[in-house]
Amino acid sequence: MTGSENKTADRAVGSIGSSIGHVRDQIRQPLWLLAELTYSCPLQCPYCSNPMDFANVKNELSTEEWIEVFKQARAMGATQLGLSGGEPLTRPDLVELITAARGMGFYTNLITSGVGMDAAKVAEFKAAGLDHIQVSFQASSEDLNNLIAGTDAFKHKIEMAKAVKANDYPMVLCFVTHRQNIDQVDEILDLCIELEADYVELATTQYYGWAMHNRDQLMPMKDQLVRAEATAHRYQEEQKGKMKIYYVVPDYYEERPKACMNGWGNVFLTITPDGTALPCHAARQLPGMTLPNVKDFTIDEIWNGSSDFNKFRGYDWMTEPCRSCDEKEKDFGGCRCQAFMLTGDATNADPVCSKSPHHHLIEEAVEAGRLESLKPVTDQKPLVFRNPKNSKKISAF
Repeated sequence: MTGSENKTADRAVGSIGSSIGHVRDQIRQPLWLLAELTYSCPLQCPYCSNPMDFANVKNELSTEEWIEVFKQARAMGATQLGLSGGEPLTRPDLVELITAARGMGFYTNLITSGVGMDAAKVAEFKAAGLDHIQVSFQASSEDLNNLIAGTDAFKHKIEMAKAVKANDYPMVLCFVTHRQNIDQVDEILDLCIELEADYVELATTQYYGWAMHNRDQLMPMKDQLVRAEATAHRYQEEQKGKMKIYYVVPDYYEERPKACMNGWGNVFLTITPDGTALPCHAARQLPGMTLPNVKDFTIDEIWNGSSDFNKFRGYDWMTEPCRSCDEKEKDFGGCRCQAFMLTGDATNADPVCSKSPHHHLIEEAVEAGRLESLKPVTDQKPLVFRNPKNSKKISAF
């Protein structure tokens, strides 16, 4: 950092710091720290939540810098630590980070594709004190899984799921669902039963980053959702007491928005690979963000005093119909990033809400997905993968 940059940072710290004292007692401190250790990943999923310009993010935090982040967040009361990416297994210091975090008293959760892991590594994670491993799949069939992932990963994922179970971890599997695989819900859950899963998340695609770019190709149809929901509920009943299944209807098909991140700057703190601190993983796209970095400010200064984290706290920022809505304490006006992406103004009500004057944008998006699915294969837009060289027509599915 240059001298002039240092002076700028010093002024910013002073400005942030001066506002902390009188607000700290009024702000709930972070409980969940999501450490996006890297954007590097061997997979090429077209619904990846990483920013589309992830290649421009350089200078990942060092081992020592990450440990300092953990230490500061833990001192503020954070108890849950998610280690994610990209693919966190690409970090050679992962065991060291797990050991340090566990020593501080974090409940540690590794969110991984399993690619880059082997049975010995799982045992090493166990010895280091890792509490939880979530293994992601792209589909229940080998061909579709590998096509979506952009690599031959399915058989390895199966072996890693078994290794997780063999090391006495709860078996936690995650399948991201979308139009291309949602008709496989019964096959997905049969695979989970075969693998003796304890928890299964049928995670609906959220339209940010790459998924937003591919929304027309990923948007499930209403009839698909009806079938998938009925199937999920049937398996929930059949597996009660044996396997916990989480299924959430896509918010584009709901009448009310999700309580995004349980409220802006309320529970979750995300730190990106280069140290940028965000109230949610997609927040960097919003206008007017200062994007404070842990290299320049403490976590305390960022969480309690930065304009980013105070931007949409409480209710004073709200416009109508949110401001006078009797449900605002349930959904906090919905997702700020979704409001911005769809309407151009982050203070607007999330268009998912049927009360929003922009709700028609959601209806139009659903219809656009339906029309795309009806086109002849040769006329359909290619699905753009995280590696653009892997772009494919949906016909490949």
